[in-house]
Amino acid sequence: MNHARLRSSTSSATLLAALLVASGTAHAANDYPTSARVLFVEDCIRANPGPYFEMVNKCACAVDALAEQVNYDEYTTMQTISNGMTIGGERGNTIRDTPGLQPELKKYRELQAKVKKSCFIKDAK
Repeated sequence: MNHARLRSSTSSATLLAALLVASGTAHAANDYPTSARVLFVEDCIRANPGPYFEMVNKCACAVDALAEQVNYDEYTTMQTISNGMTIGGERGNTIRDTPGLQPELKKYRELQAKVKKSCFIKDAK
């Protein structure tokens, strides 16, 4: 009987260790701060009107899918470029006329479209 209890506690410890390793790996691959996730979800809800609870879940799905594709530093770079493109006047032209930024902007827009599609977020009309 002691052997069965020992085997059970050993398998439980092994399972716990595997879960801790897996959670550590997931955390390392998912470096978005909570505040950034919240802001993303709020912006997503604002940009895509619909039933609140449904959009919270869809937008949370979107930020999770985004975090699986790019790390937080890459995301902030792409988001900054995208936001900079909307600046009017000469300051905006400086950003819009920089050819090196266009591939990042294209990648960001494609990523946004992919994430929205995978989380069933329809474009606002």
